Amino acid sequence: MSTTTQLAEISLSGTKKGKIFISNITEPYGAGTDDVVSIGISLNGETVEWKSHIPYANLDEVIEVLQKAKK
Repeated sequence: MSTTTQLAEISLSGTKKGKIFISNITEPYGAGTDDVVSIGISLNGETVEWKSHIPYANLDEVIEVLQKAKK
């Protein structure tokens, strides 16, 4: 059974109410599947319009690319 645990809520720059929600989801695709980090974007601070699931095995590489993009 999938369980979502919110890790952080960040204000979305450039919006009045927007939020970025970062969560851990256990067994996201059914029993025995590996946990993922979920990044959800909400423009109104409540309803998530966009969501990405990143497997923990890919997290270091994604962070590396995001750090490059920041430069």
